[in-house]
Amino acid sequence: MSRELVYLSLIFALLVIPRALQRFCLPAPLTCLAFGIGAMLWLGDGAHDPVVGLLATLGISSLFLFAGLEVDLQDLRRGMWPLLVHLLIRSLTLAGVAWLGWRYGDLQWQAAGLLALALLTPSTGFIMDSLARLGLDEAERFWVSSKAIAGELLALAALFVVLQAGDPGHMALSSLALLAMMVGLPLLFVGLGRWVAPHAPGSEFSLLVMVGLLAAYITYSLGVYYLVGAFIAGLVARLLQQRMPLLASHENLHALRLFASFFVPFYFFNAGTKVPGDALSLQALGLGLVITLVVLPLRVAVVWLQRRVLFGESFQSSLRVSLALSPTLIFTLVLAAIMRERFDAPAVLYGALLLYAALNTLLPSLVFRAPLDVDPLRNEAAQEAAVAQETATAPSPDASPAIDAARPPSG
Repeated sequence: MSRELVYLSLIFALLVIPRALQRFCLPAPLTCLAFGIGAMLWLGDGAHDPVVGLLATLGISSLFLFAGLEVDLQDLRRGMWPLLVHLLIRSLTLAGVAWLGWRYGDLQWQAAGLLALALLTPSTGFIMDSLARLGLDEAERFWVSSKAIAGELLALAALFVVLQAGDPGHMALSSLALLAMMVGLPLLFVGLGRWVAPHAPGSEFSLLVMVGLLAAYITYSLGVYYLVGAFIAGLVARLLQQRMPLLASHENLHALRLFASFFVPFYFFNAGTKVPGDALSLQALGLGLVITLVVLPLRVAVVWLQRRVLFGESFQSSLRVSLALSPTLIFTLVLAAIMRERFDAPAVLYGALLLYAALNTLLPSLVFRAPLDVDPLRNEAAQEAAVAQETATAPSPDASPAIDAARPPSG
């Protein structure tokens, strides 16, 4: 079979078959991951293809570029104090899990820190793109998205520190380089908007994607993976929205959704091809089940208690918020691979983390009967339909005081 036909078959398999299987509440990313594992078992090292690797890089970079664009600092300020409490609790649980991994898991402290992040960090883009189809009300969606974004910001900062802390000199240089990038990105965007965009109408999307990929490559070169730079580029573009409205316009976001929805499946497939064969063992299966049975209920319970005790939410509302925050697939895949490559983490632990990520990703699908997915285009339509439904069923303006009294920030 020719190479071109192989690539066409792979594109069909990753873009069509997982969507068809979603009718059975099976998240498409898990299907793509399973295809990658199957290719690894069938072809061995032959499953590692540089073209697929490039497409995977485009997928993870565009996904986190989009995640950065979705950050709304005004929303975060609206729920600032509850979110600060949430981040404090999250920091304590991260420190506790990291200590347990270092003390009893025979891991280096950096690997233990990555393990804690892999177990406890929700996949923000993965979650937010599915909120409209989970049946949550406006307040619940607000808190799920706000907590996921705040947790992701904390996780990215912690990831940078953990990966660089082994060499204080290199960490100082990397911090300066990251600071220079954060200062330089706005200047680059403004310069491109002044000297390029006026002479090339409609080029804002291309400029956004290329700057995002550049930032992703810079942070990868610094040793903190692609997703950090892509997220920062998206966040900077969002902060420049008033000065450069076309950069983060609805049309640009729609185009980026299209871009990400095509490339993201290749990331999960590529991740599956890199799973070592000895990670698929009965020992890894047992350890993964133990981790899931211990960690997942504790994660759900911590958020549930936080909402119930601190903010007085109902039992069901608190449970829906905590379940919606349970998936960790993308962060777990990324950090498990880093642990394996840089800190020689055992293959059994790698396989256990994959099983844990798969099971906590399946949980909301089974509970809400709506599979989570990383398909920004499809979920955009679902979000617009939900907004339209809320608008159609909204009470008259005379009821606005009652609505304002129930707004999420009072939560």
